Amino acid sequence: MTDQANSADSGAGSAIRVLLADDEEMIRHGVRLILRHADGIEVVAEAVNGAEAVRLAAEQRPDVVLLDIRMPVLDGLAAVEPLVALDPAPQVVMLTTFGDDENVTRALRAGATGFLLKDEGPQELISAVRSAAAGDAVLSPGVTGTVIRRMLSGGGAGAGVAAPESRVAGLTDREREVLVMLGEGLSNSELGRRLGIGVGTVKSHVRSILGKTGCGSRVQAALLAHQAGLMG
Repeated sequence: MTDQANSADSGAGSAIRVLLADDEEMIRHGVRLILRHADGIEVVAEAVNGAEAVRLAAEQRPDVVLLDIRMPVLDGLAAVEPLVALDPAPQVVMLTTFGDDENVTRALRAGATGFLLKDEGPQELISAVRSAAAGDAVLSPGVTGTVIRRMLSGGGAGAGVAAPESRVAGLTDREREVLVMLGEGLSNSELGRRLGIGVGTVKSHVRSILGKTGCGSRVQAALLAHQAGLMG
């Protein structure tokens, strides 16, 4: 994972606000302890199911939601769309195990920022929260290849969705360049260094790309770059 020290867009120096949603108390407790000792990160709410996560996110306006997949009442998969539809929308990172690839694929298609294995170490967890808050994709290397292959082999655009080539046709040359770098998995800071521009400008390009292509997240944009044949 890429360790980003950037703070969320809510303001430089402000703490990254995290909502943790998991029906297992021991998981919540462990994650809470790790994040409590990380500089600039604050757990503002905890939920035991997806419905509670959506309600608390609307109230607390977290920057990042760590969302378990299997929960009662409303599972994490069903909670992704209402979470990313909030204004402002939090970055949603799915908590998963090795056996959840298919479910994580569905979550990424729904607009989740990425996924994190539950057995990742403390530093990886902290880095994931910071990366998500900075607008970067969060993809655990242990299952990234499997999930991306499954999403890329999932067929065409689907009913009512334009073909990948058509979706990228309206991008400027610079936006296509940025999209290719998203396909390479570069973070905002890495993108900025390669292009010689500031992170704020990078974020503006990414927002424009998402809007023009109809992608709900950086992960979806990265996959679109592959599907549209931009990766060489």
